[in-house]
Amino acid sequence: MTKSSLSQHDSLFKKFLGDIAVARDFLEVHLPPHLRERCDFSTLEMESGSFIEDNLRTQCSDMLYSMKTTTGHAGYVYALVEHQSRPEKLMAFRLMRYAVAAMQRHLEQGNDTLPVVIPLLFYHGTTSPYPYSTKWLDCFCEPELAATVYQQAFPLVDITTIPDEEILTHRRVALLQLVQKHIRTRDMLELAVELATLIERWQYSKEQCKSLLYYIAQAGNTIDGEGFIRTLAEKSPTYREDFMTIAEQLEAKGEARGEARGEARGYQLGRQDASTKIARQLLANGAERNLVKIATGLSDEELDTLAH
Repeated sequence: MTKSSLSQHDSLFKKFLGDIAVARDFLEVHLPPHLRERCDFSTLEMESGSFIEDNLRTQCSDMLYSMKTTTGHAGYVYALVEHQSRPEKLMAFRLMRYAVAAMQRHLEQGNDTLPVVIPLLFYHGTTSPYPYSTKWLDCFCEPELAATVYQQAFPLVDITTIPDEEILTHRRVALLQLVQKHIRTRDMLELAVELATLIERWQYSKEQCKSLLYYIAQAGNTIDGEGFIRTLAEKSPTYREDFMTIAEQLEAKGEARGEARGEARGYQLGRQDASTKIARQLLANGAERNLVKIATGLSDEELDTLAH
């Protein structure tokens, strides 16, 4: 099928389905009964299909309708025309992508729940009947396995509810989980022995250990940073030299930040002191108060203090 004929099919389809009365009949006729009975067709409106990804736009009819359900909630119905003369094996997956895009646009409009999006495939190719499943799970090489993932709650690892004793049995991932569970709530010194034991046992890379200490230094807290590093070094001798080197780097960075803050504070105090001296001289020489304020940047309260 040529590009020109595809455009002709699309143009005719849009001309008819762009008419709400025609679209209403189309949906009332072709929606499955269990979906049709949930739709309030009197509220049917046409929506823009501009949410479709650019690389898919030429393959999509851009026909999207919104309507309320019979329960009063806003919902979406999405109608798509297949422009190809040959059926597409993964068409159901493409329809799912369009449906998710419509859901995303719904959220971007300020809603905080997802609408039900019903994809419909309008097919008029030369192969008849349509040879592929429109059930998107059938697009997977193992549909049964896919169903166990996508038809139930996704796995959740809520580290905040897992006891520390259980976390310590999680082998190489235990270190990450233990630190991130307690990074906001515990003094890291309290966990130093457990962390060192895990580090020594599982022989993490130097880069992983370095990232861990920098993370704790930036996001965590401890009343004794030196004691924390010392405990790690004592309990994990394999990494003793690395830990001490990292500790020195962290200390140097801390000192640099402190010096920078001190310099900034000193500069601010120096400017304040100079402004105060200038203000005193101007006032002593009879300068007007407003002129002194403009020249020095001091407030009325600060000038009042100088007057006493």
